[in-house]
Amino acid sequence: MTLSHIDLLPDSQQCQTIQKRTVATLSASQMFGGIAVAGAIPAGSLIAASIADSDAFAGLAQTAGVLGAAVFALPLASIALKHGRRPALATGYGLGFLGALVVIVAAVHRNLAFILLGCLLVGVASAASFQARYAATDLALPEHRARSLSYVVWAATIGAVLGPNLLNFSGSIGLSLGLPQLSGPYVMSAFTLGLAVLILLIFLRPDPFLLATRMRARLEGEKFQQNKAKLRDGIEHLKTRPRAVLGIGAIAIGHVVMVMVMVMTPVHMAHVDVTLQLIGLVISVHVAGMYAFSPIVGMAVDKFGRIQVIVAGSVILAVSCVICGIAPAENIVILGIGLFLLGLGWSCTLIAGSTLVTDSVEPAERPSVQGLSDLTMNAAGALGGIAAGLIMMWGSYGWLCALSLVPLLALGVWVTRPACRSQSNARSI
Repeated sequence: MTLSHIDLLPDSQQCQTIQKRTVATLSASQMFGGIAVAGAIPAGSLIAASIADSDAFAGLAQTAGVLGAAVFALPLASIALKHGRRPALATGYGLGFLGALVVIVAAVHRNLAFILLGCLLVGVASAASFQARYAATDLALPEHRARSLSYVVWAATIGAVLGPNLLNFSGSIGLSLGLPQLSGPYVMSAFTLGLAVLILLIFLRPDPFLLATRMRARLEGEKFQQNKAKLRDGIEHLKTRPRAVLGIGAIAIGHVVMVMVMVMTPVHMAHVDVTLQLIGLVISVHVAGMYAFSPIVGMAVDKFGRIQVIVAGSVILAVSCVICGIAPAENIVILGIGLFLLGLGWSCTLIAGSTLVTDSVEPAERPSVQGLSDLTMNAAGALGGIAAGLIMMWGSYGWLCALSLVPLLALGVWVTRPACRSQSNARSI
């Protein structure tokens, strides 16, 4: 389909057919990207610790990945603004592919600096994965926006589950190629990220953001012009969009609470010699809470409202913090329930907050604001991980869970503000 002339644009029915294909394409790329990132994170930590001969360096690889996702969130948004979603997402996954190759070469030569550089670039694939959920909303009808976004989030379940479980298999691939065993997961990452790039370049046509822009021009009787919006325009745009700021805040607060409790639960359990297998089971239940019910959460957001699901997610997160805080470290059943609710509450704040952000800003400014949202979320997650470690150093897991309630209380007060509850500044296009 050519989009060189505005009168060749699809009608409403054709547009929804394109939307379904867009969601399917984004979900497929999300699945392969998720396999790459989820498998690379533990492998990168192990490689760094092995080369440095110190467990203290294991966290650096994961930190580098988080930093990559945060630093590149806005550059990818800038590409989307100027050229569309397809080149933005393909660039993100492409840089992740390059990062995987860097880690493989660095592992062979046992170069820690380049290991961290490669992990940082693989983290860019995470930034692309997060922005893929927003691409699913470009052509979605307002009443279906949240569920379209949620389907792409749900696709990450496959990657999150398969990635870590392919470590042994991918390690054997590395050995068969004459590479260090721990570089094998990055061989798998390079392969799956390459597939994600190909899927986007071949099938994400027409570009959903560019098509949506052209359709708005037709509806408003204007001549289509290449989007000249800039990132700083989107940030300026937020000054008059309190609901968009609330959406970003809900995403960041849900993420920081989830990270603080999640990263320290295995440490809490290990203190009483709970086996790695049981710790892994609890974390798997947590991942299921994060992703498996995303479509149901998306339908709830569309049916009951964005603010309502943000409030529900905050309550679920608070209940999770209480359950985890009072649970004995050896009681995997209670901790499993707490971690499941932690994931489910995160899913509610992420999907409802992301939809609220999209609703509340002008269409031309969405990629820049959405990029700022992802930057804020990743930065909050990094700070949450640091804060959790300091709290555990000076206090206890119970104190950590109790202090995690503070940002949730702040969010509860925030949503009661009249400017945030009013829908006068929301857009339906």
